[in-house]
Amino acid sequence: MLLQQNWVSPHWAWQSLGKSFLLFVFLMLQTADLEARRGHQFVWKTGHWGRCVGDCGSGGVRSRAVWCTHVEGWTAYHANCDQKDKPESQRRCFKVCDWHLELFEWEVLGWERCGLVPFAGGEVGAGACVTAQHGLQHRSVRCLQKLNRTIVTNEICEYFTPQPPAEQACLVPCPRDCVVSEFSSWSECGTGCAKSLQHRMRAVIAPPLYGGAPCPNLTESRACGAPACPLGEEEHTYSLRVGSWGECQLPHPKDVDLAGRTMQDLSLDSGERSTSGLQGYKPHHRPREVEIGYQTRQVRCVRSDGKNAALSLCMQDPVPLTFKSCVIAKDCETSEWSAWSACSRTCGWGDLAPGFRSRHRGVRSVAVGTGKPCPELEEREACSVGGKELLQPCPRFAWRTSEWKACQVSLLLDQEDPRYQKHVDLCGGGIQTREVYCVQITVELGMHRLKEVTRPVDGKLCLGPAPSASQLCNVPCPAECVVSAWSVWGPCLHENCQDHHGGRGFRMRQRQVIVDPVGTLADCPHLIESIPCEDPVCYEWIVSEGICVTDHGKCGPGNRILKAVCKNKKGEEVSHHLCSELPRPEVVACEIPCATDCVISEWSPWSPCSHSCSSKNAEGSQSRSRSILALPAEGGKACPPDRALQEHRACNDHPCVHFFWETSPWSPCSEDVLVTALNATINWSGEATCGVGIQTRKVFCMKSSSGQVTPKRCPESIRPETVRPCLLLCKKDCVVTPFSEWTRCPTACQSGNATAVKQSRYRIIIQDAAHGGQACPDTLYEERECEDIPVCPVYRWKTHRWSHCVLVPDSVRQGVPGHNEACGHGLQSRGYIEESCTVPCPFDCKLSDWSSWSPCSSSCGPGVKVRYRWLKEKPYNGGRPCPKLDLKNQVYEAVPCYSECNQYSWVVEPWSPCKINSEQNSLHCGEGIQTRKVRCVSTAEEHGGETVPNALCNQAEIPDMMQKCSLYCPSECAVSDWGQWSTCPQVCDPNIMQTRTRQVLRSSVNTKPCPEESQMKPCILNQNCFQYQYNLTGWSGCQLGANATCGRGERHRLLSCRRSDGATVSTQLCQRLRLEKPVQTRSRCVVACAVDCQLSAWSAWSQCSHTCGAGGQMVRGRSVVLRAAGEGRPCPEQLTQHRSCPVKPCYSWLLGPWSPCRLQGGQCGDGLQVRNLTCVVHDASDSATSKPVENALCGQLPSKESVLQLPCSVPCPGDCHLTEWSEWSSCELTCINGRSFETTGRQSRSRAFIVQSPENQESCSGQAMETRPCSGGKCYDYLWKTSLWRDNVRTVWCQRSDGMNVTGGCALRTKPAEVRHCSPPCRKPFSYCTQRGVCGCERGYTEIMRSNGFLDYCMKVPGLEDKKADVKTIAGKNKPVNSKMHDIFKGWSIQPFNPDGKLKMWVYGVSAGGFLIIVFLIFTSYLMCKKTKQHQSTPPQQKPLTLAYDGDIDM
Repeated sequence: MLLQQNWVSPHWAWQSLGKSFLLFVFLMLQTADLEARRGHQFVWKTGHWGRCVGDCGSGGVRSRAVWCTHVEGWTAYHANCDQKDKPESQRRCFKVCDWHLELFEWEVLGWERCGLVPFAGGEVGAGACVTAQHGLQHRSVRCLQKLNRTIVTNEICEYFTPQPPAEQACLVPCPRDCVVSEFSSWSECGTGCAKSLQHRMRAVIAPPLYGGAPCPNLTESRACGAPACPLGEEEHTYSLRVGSWGECQLPHPKDVDLAGRTMQDLSLDSGERSTSGLQGYKPHHRPREVEIGYQTRQVRCVRSDGKNAALSLCMQDPVPLTFKSCVIAKDCETSEWSAWSACSRTCGWGDLAPGFRSRHRGVRSVAVGTGKPCPELEEREACSVGGKELLQPCPRFAWRTSEWKACQVSLLLDQEDPRYQKHVDLCGGGIQTREVYCVQITVELGMHRLKEVTRPVDGKLCLGPAPSASQLCNVPCPAECVVSAWSVWGPCLHENCQDHHGGRGFRMRQRQVIVDPVGTLADCPHLIESIPCEDPVCYEWIVSEGICVTDHGKCGPGNRILKAVCKNKKGEEVSHHLCSELPRPEVVACEIPCATDCVISEWSPWSPCSHSCSSKNAEGSQSRSRSILALPAEGGKACPPDRALQEHRACNDHPCVHFFWETSPWSPCSEDVLVTALNATINWSGEATCGVGIQTRKVFCMKSSSGQVTPKRCPESIRPETVRPCLLLCKKDCVVTPFSEWTRCPTACQSGNATAVKQSRYRIIIQDAAHGGQACPDTLYEERECEDIPVCPVYRWKTHRWSHCVLVPDSVRQGVPGHNEACGHGLQSRGYIEESCTVPCPFDCKLSDWSSWSPCSSSCGPGVKVRYRWLKEKPYNGGRPCPKLDLKNQVYEAVPCYSECNQYSWVVEPWSPCKINSEQNSLHCGEGIQTRKVRCVSTAEEHGGETVPNALCNQAEIPDMMQKCSLYCPSECAVSDWGQWSTCPQVCDPNIMQTRTRQVLRSSVNTKPCPEESQMKPCILNQNCFQYQYNLTGWSGCQLGANATCGRGERHRLLSCRRSDGATVSTQLCQRLRLEKPVQTRSRCVVACAVDCQLSAWSAWSQCSHTCGAGGQMVRGRSVVLRAAGEGRPCPEQLTQHRSCPVKPCYSWLLGPWSPCRLQGGQCGDGLQVRNLTCVVHDASDSATSKPVENALCGQLPSKESVLQLPCSVPCPGDCHLTEWSEWSSCELTCINGRSFETTGRQSRSRAFIVQSPENQESCSGQAMETRPCSGGKCYDYLWKTSLWRDNVRTVWCQRSDGMNVTGGCALRTKPAEVRHCSPPCRKPFSYCTQRGVCGCERGYTEIMRSNGFLDYCMKVPGLEDKKADVKTIAGKNKPVNSKMHDIFKGWSIQPFNPDGKLKMWVYGVSAGGFLIIVFLIFTSYLMCKKTKQHQSTPPQQKPLTLAYDGDIDM
């Protein structure tokens, strides 16, 4: 029992374990299945490639997004997708930059032929074609690198220009059938009695196009009518026909049995050798030796009808060969390909210039006999050496420049005159230059960083255009400081009114800066001058008088109350307490004359001061006066004496010396110990300033007459500052490139007495030192002698003929980049002849120097001043042109000028006392006259008050020197002089009045009234009222500095004050009215510089264009360094020079003409055509004569032997054979509606088959046609032509528009009918078939029609007399004239007769109707004439009646 239990337990365990194992295997399979399914459910997705970013060229990188997605569309983690299949997310690319425009271009090939577009059903060109069918044509568009024409990605070219379209819609013409010419005339028949054929042929004019019908047979044959052959004469002729030679083969044992002379020779020669060449022939000699075999041909006798005949009928002596020895053909054998070579490139340039690798194979044995020639022995293919490995990038090169050098005007002036004297103060337009050099740029691997080696390298390594090495610039012209005139002297004032203790002050005057100085060391002159004075005041009472108030009554003594206001030195009203120290006047005594008193006028204003300052010899004084207006009556107050009528006082009593502050120039900006400014050295990109410093200057007090004085003499308040802050400019160290590589030493040997060969290197200054920076090194160029150069052995020279001499201008010979065209004496060649020549030098236009400026054309306001220069030499040979000249060959420059209107003014002295009756005493009164003196004085500062000639003052404004006056008599009313007219408003209005008043100074004793006290007049424009406005002149020409010829300048326009009546007045009037002043009276401008074209040095001469012969050319060129500007000499059109190469003989193979067909013994059959190959010498010119020379001089043969012989055949009598090619047809274009469809036309030619024997006519067929493109073709039309009808038959043919009759070309659907039919046939007497296809009657007969429209019979027209009837009868018997008009009128002509000859009823009706119409017309005309009595009516034509009797002309 225990044993059983122990047995069962393991069994149960095994069952449970097996179930678990099966479950585990099942789960594993499920997991694997899930993994597999998951692998299929997740896929990689990619986005579009982005733009190429990075450095220019092949160093760019483009990226794209990569993500893992489920098949249902949602995005998952990258781990779910298979990592082995993950697409790349980055790729190297070519980054396009702007300068690549010169390196790449689109290559656009020509359009291919237009192909038909399939319809929806798939059929091409379904449906009837009228003119053309729609099609599509394609062309190749590729982006290429210009240098080596390699294909690159289209994105590079698309960066600059869009991709040209690669396909376009087009039209395919309708199918055009083959067009052939007319048949030629029949050939001649043979003279014998043998049966023969005669032929006629035609040629192909245009091939079938676009699915048109093929060409018809080009040959037609017909049998000749030959007589029967007499007895004894053969009907046929016999010819020996030789066949073509068979393949060359080795002899066979059975070939020993060959009969004939040649066969015995063959058996003797090679019978034994051929026995071993049976199955698997293995020769015992060395392989690839030449093996001799044989080749055979058939020889037959053929009859003239093409049938074979017995050979004996054609036997001749000698018998033609039927076999001959030959060389067994063996193909060329080559070795196996070698391994691929290393890639031609070791560094990466991206896709621009891929590297290549090659492999070779050798020739084991050359071709023998007619064996295949050797194939290509080298193969090349592009190699992708990079793969996924990072290839070392190729070094790249880029242009670099130094900083611009200082602007130099002399460089520009040297172009105009190389002998121009150097001047220190040149300014205006100039030229500045900089160094341009090429450097190498490398990319550090793994870092993707650019590392630049600034050592200069050969400029040929840099691609793209070099930056400009020169440009136009401008040197500012120095402008002197311009100041205004001095103001008047101010009052005596304290320096500081806040602290005005002390009894000393200053009087001052000022001036302003009008134009700031530019580019000059001298600063503006002092702007303030002062004079010490005593008793200065800061404030003063300004007094205005009131009316006079008498003490008692209306007249007599009284007081005038004064009104005082305290004002400062600026004229501003201030507080009264500031003037408290000064005496304040309140009243002043006055007197109002009584009726009997003397009346005296008020004091006149003080006259101008006679001197501006006082000195020992002159003192300033001024005066004022008053006059007697009315005499006193008895008992009245008497008039004062004459001396009491005038007063004098001193003025401008200050001395004539004045004082001012003078300053020295500012010192350079220097560091201030108090300011912690760090002086940094500027780097290449540089900052502007490096801290704050100070500048200092000295200040002196100067006396106008004696120089420097003590500072106390000048006002301290206006003392200039002596220290100011400034910006310190940064130090700039000199920056130079490293030295370039040493130039290479020559590898060839040098002669023993030659000078030592040196190698050199150089470096370039990129940035000059400035502001105390480190200076540039002295050495920029180094030389050293080359070492270990072998010395050449000494040989004796053998001289040859001189080579051609080429004109080399001096400027080129000296290595100077020609500013002007090369010119001078030289040699020119014409073939082998040389003669002297001269290239004329250009001469510029030359003008004189400028004349001096003329005086200003206006003495008041704006005017013009002019200067001239005149022509000295005209330009020629392309020199600089002259500016526009006037009739006197002068050019002038006009600039505006301005003359102050108040430079001179009228000064008047007081009026003299009033003279009555030319007497002056107190006993006379009433009307009189008074006079005064008027003089013209200068208002200028240096000539103040000086009397000048009256002509300098404005004569229109001269004051009156005489006027009427009144001396009032005693007891009369006395009034004062008239006051000033009141001012009119700024806008004149006649409704507003202008007034002036005067006062009654003494009332009259009697009742006589006083004269009027006021006057009025309206304000009328341009009479007593004026308006003023600023007026601007036009802009002047561009004014340059004195030492400038071009560049930046200024233009000016002048400001003046113009009165409304057109007069120019002083600008002070406009200033007083505070009118708005125009802002811009000067602006900057540019005078274009005349820059001559600058050219580079000539390049080296190129290789000869021809390797041999005459006419070869070598070329060299130069480029434009600086383009011409303004009126400079333009760049020459010829930037290249050519010269002839030394003549070398040309050796070439010349093919001779083909020989006639050689049959080698037969009379017809297969033969060979041969031509010779000869080595000739010539000079490669068109008219060259060639001479044969040794073959060794031409080198390798140009082609295989097959080009020297061709199989040919001579037809035997009775054979079918092709004719010679016809002439090429005229060039014809494919046209649609008369317009060319294609740019090139087509020409065709053909060969026809000739059948010579009637027996072979059925079996012979075939013809040939060739087509070639041509240019200069024409459009032709094809039209059907017809002859006249003859018996209802005519000829119809097709004709080309040039008159050639052809077959084909005309559309069959428009072909006219050739035979005319009537149905039913016209069998009635006197009837015939008309062109309309119906039966009609002959002339003289009338058609009698049936009801169904067919002809019933022809009836003779009745009523014809004998002759006329005879004529009609004769005409009727004749055949009708084939006239279209006759047929047309026959169809619709009116038949007035019945068949019985009587008139029809409708004829009577028409006649009656016509008669009634005539009666009506006559009656109407009578009524009209009765009313008007003017017109008569003519009866109308009786056309209906005539028609009624149209059938018989005698009726």
